[in-house]
Amino acid sequence: MLDDDFLKEFGFRLKLYRLKRNYTQAQLGEMVEISEHRISQIENGKCNLTLKTVNRLSNALKIPVLKLFNFEE
Repeated sequence: MLDDDFLKEFGFRLKLYRLKRNYTQAQLGEMVEISEHRISQIENGKCNLTLKTVNRLSNALKIPVLKLFNFEE
């Protein structure tokens, strides 16, 4: 999988779980201490992120971190 495709797929999964929790981008951003704009960039596959941020996102969404990487689900 190419890097760009990986980031887009990760962003898609993040958005899917965010919407399942009925969180706005602003709400999720506040929970993980990053901006709404940054959440938007992540969901659109436009930025790379740290493992620390991935962990914070999974904790905020109350899902195992691996769910964000399970692209075949």
